[in-house]
Amino acid sequence: QFPFGRRLPCDIYWHGVSFHDNNIFSGQVNKFPGMMETVRKITLSRAMRTMQDLFPLEYNFYPRSWILPEELPLFVAEVRVLRASDPSWQPTFIVKPDGGCQGDGIYLVKDPRDGRLAGSGHGRPAVVQEYICKPLLMDKLKFDIRLYVLLKSLEPLEIYIAKDGLSRFCTEPYQEPTLKNLHQVFMHLTNYSLNIHSENFIHSDSVNTGSKRTFSSILCRLSSRGADVKKLWSDIIALVIKTIIALTPELKVYYQSDIPAGKPGPTCFQILGFDILLMKNLKPMLLEVNANPSMRIEHEQELSPGVFGNVPSPVDEEVKVAVIRDTLRLVDPQKKKRKDAQVLNLPWVPSLQQRGWSEPAGGMKDKQHKHHSLKLSLKLKFYLKLGWCPSLERVPEPSESPLGAGPDAVRDAEATLPSLCLKQVFPKYAKQFSHLRLVDRVAKLFIRFLGVKGTTKLGPTGFRTFVRNCKLSNSNFSMAAVDILYIDITRRWNSMGIDHKEPGMCLQAFVEAFFCLAQKKYKSLPLHEQVASLLDFCECHLAALDERRLLWGWG
Repeated sequence: QFPFGRRLPCDIYWHGVSFHDNNIFSGQVNKFPGMMETVRKITLSRAMRTMQDLFPLEYNFYPRSWILPEELPLFVAEVRVLRASDPSWQPTFIVKPDGGCQGDGIYLVKDPRDGRLAGSGHGRPAVVQEYICKPLLMDKLKFDIRLYVLLKSLEPLEIYIAKDGLSRFCTEPYQEPTLKNLHQVFMHLTNYSLNIHSENFIHSDSVNTGSKRTFSSILCRLSSRGADVKKLWSDIIALVIKTIIALTPELKVYYQSDIPAGKPGPTCFQILGFDILLMKNLKPMLLEVNANPSMRIEHEQELSPGVFGNVPSPVDEEVKVAVIRDTLRLVDPQKKKRKDAQVLNLPWVPSLQQRGWSEPAGGMKDKQHKHHSLKLSLKLKFYLKLGWCPSLERVPEPSESPLGAGPDAVRDAEATLPSLCLKQVFPKYAKQFSHLRLVDRVAKLFIRFLGVKGTTKLGPTGFRTFVRNCKLSNSNFSMAAVDILYIDITRRWNSMGIDHKEPGMCLQAFVEAFFCLAQKKYKSLPLHEQVASLLDFCECHLAALDERRLLWGWG
C-alpha cells in the first residue's frame, strides 16, 4: 500500500474504488477510466435503451425504464396508454436513485402519479423501472445472482465470466406486490446489505444453505428439477456480452481522454459485478452492473451479547478468492515476458539480509524485525489463500535467482493451482454478437473528430468537419441545418444535467444526431439497417480521404 504516493513503477496497480492516478505510464491498472460513471443507473439505462431501439428482441433482458425527473411526464403518459390497451396489466414500479448502492433509497410504487416520483426533481435523479413480479423462488424466497465478470481488455474486446457466483436471498417469503406489502424490503429487495439486518438472516457454513449461497448450488437444485441449466448459462453469457457491448462505446471515450493514443500509459482490466434476476420461466434479467463489487470474504456477526466481530464467510471465500486469483493469473505480466519463468508459485522467500536488513540486536531493530516478520507472514497467508504454494524449505543463496526456473518448474507451479474459474466468452463467441457493435463504430467516428486529445465533448467545428468529410450535406441538408441539429441536440442533453464541466456534444448526443442523419438518408429501412448503412457510407468516404492524404504525404 502507498497511502502517501508511490515511488517506484509497478507491474500491476490495484486501485480500491476507481481509476484515479494520471501519473501511471506503464503496467496494468485494475480499473478503467470512467467505469463508475458508465455503469451508473441512468447512464446504463440510456445505453441499454439505445441498444433496445436498434435491436429490441436482442435486448429484452433489461426492464422497461424511465429517467427521473426529465421523463416523468413521458412515464405517466406511456403507462396510461399501456393500461388502456390492456386493462388486465397491473404493474408495479421500482425506483432506484442514480448514485445509490446497497439498496439505499430504493422503493416500490403502484401509481405513476405517486408524489414521491415528482419529488425526484428536488432530490437526486433516479431510474424508475417495471418491477419483475414473477421471479423464480427458492424455498419460497426471492433471490438474485451476483456474477463476476472480468473485462480484460477494451481494444481488442476480451471478456471472462466466473463459473460460479453468489445467490443473495430475501429473508421473508415472497408475495406479489400489493399496496399492503410494497414497503416490506426484506420480501422484495435482495440486497445483502439490507437483508443482513433482518432477524431472519441466516449465516451458514454451507454453500448450499442460508441467506447467501453459491450460484452453482442453485443450478444443482434446478437441474434436479429437470431445468435446462445449459440453456440458462448460455442465456446468461449472452446477457453479459450484450451488456458489455452496450457499455464499451462510452468507456472508449473516457479511455482516450485519460490515456490518449500515442502517449505512454497503462493498460486496464476490471472485475465487474453483474446482478441478475431469474424469472419464473428461467429467463435472466439484468438488474444492474457494479463497477466496484465487494470482495470481502468475512461478515460481521454477534459473537456474544453486544460483542461483534468479523467471521469468515465460506460462501464468499469459495467464489471471490478464485476470482481474484485467476484474474491475477490472466493479467500476470511476467507470464507474457518470460514463458520459462517460474512466477506463480513463489518458490522462495528472501532472508532479511537479502532484503537489506541486518540481524537485529535489540531495541528499535528488534521492533522492525518483528514488524517485518509480521508483514511477511501476512503476505504468505494471503498467497496461500489465493491457492499459491510457496516452498519454504530452504532459502537460496544470493547468487541464485528465483526467475531462472525452466519450463518444467512453471508447469509444476501451474499444476499446484486449481483450473481457471474464469471462462473466456469474448472473442470466443464474437461471431454471434459482432452485428450488435454498431454504436461502437459510431463512437469511433466521434473520437476521430474530437480534435483535442483528452476531451470527451465534440465542439461545433468538429461536428461540421464530420458532416463535411463524410459528404453528408447536400441541397436538402445544408450546413446551416447541420448547425441547427447540433445546437438543438446538444442544448437538450446539457439541460438534462449531463456533465456540464466542459461544453459541447457528449457521445450519447452524437449517437442521437447520427441516428437522425441515418433516418433522413435511408427512410425505408429499419433503424439498425439505417445506422449500419450510414456507417458504411461514412467509413468508405473517410477511408478514401485517408488514402488521399497518405498519397499527398508521399508526394
